[in-house]
Amino acid sequence: MEEEQYYDLVFPPGTPRTIIREIINTFDVELVERSESLTFANMEGDVRNLIAARGKKETMIEVEKFFREKLNEFIGETPT
Repeated sequence: MEEEQYYDLVFPPGTPRTIIREIINTFDVELVERSESLTFANMEGDVRNLIAARGKKETMIEVEKFFREKLNEFIGETPT
């Protein structure tokens, strides 16, 4: 039997908790922690534990779209 693949959407540092909570409550995903190397600003080479949503590919495509829309609403920009 083939093992089902899961995909992660890592939330960038500073992502509003309200958006993360809405994703977890709306979609069939699991909240997980991942160690990621950061390569921007003054964090070059730092490894941080970041949170991510984990789910099946089809679900994660919808989660990413939803996340972008909510983030754009939060910062007051229109999607491109």
